[in-house]
Amino acid sequence: MLETLLATFITFLVVLDPLGNAPIFAGLTPTATGSERRRMAIKGVAIGTGILLAFAVGGETLLSALGIGLPAFRIAGGILLLLLAIDMVMARQSGLRSTTPGEIEESGHRQDVSVFPLAIPLIAGPGALTSVVLLVGGASGDLQMQALIVLVMLGVLTLVLICLLVAGEVMRLLGLTGVNVISRVAGIILAALAVQFMADGVLAFLAT
Repeated sequence: MLETLLATFITFLVVLDPLGNAPIFAGLTPTATGSERRRMAIKGVAIGTGILLAFAVGGETLLSALGIGLPAFRIAGGILLLLLAIDMVMARQSGLRSTTPGEIEESGHRQDVSVFPLAIPLIAGPGALTSVVLLVGGASGDLQMQALIVLVMLGVLTLVLICLLVAGEVMRLLGLTGVNVISRVAGIILAALAVQFMADGVLAFLAT
């Protein structure tokens, strides 16, 4: 159980990327006051949390309704997380873990960035949504483990909120180079987890 929870914590820490989202949030709110930035951070994390909880509760049901088995989703999700890991190791941004240039331009005209692009896709993005469905679905039938996975996710989301609230201090402390170094190390770990997801999916698929 401890190994599963540790892997869950690392997975959510990487895909939710608290340190990586802090400078992005700071860049999206250059003219906001401290109170406005705090309000947007809290609102954005709350909305992102709601979306992730909805996928945690109903993700497997949605897959079943679409006729998609969990093994197939594990393979597809593993591929998606591997692409995300490659982006992190290369210290480059893509649509998997950041906003596109068009989205950045659109968000620049918004006074409130809490829903878009903060909640979606920076917090509740493809990687996070895939991870929560895979991890909760993998513990299907074990309500205690599923509850612990959700609690771990909420803990990491709390870290995200803290980093957003102190985004300016994080950037001054680590700098862009420091954030990229941490992102590269996390990307290597995520790559290994992604391969494990794919391997588990293939084994489960062959066993059916």
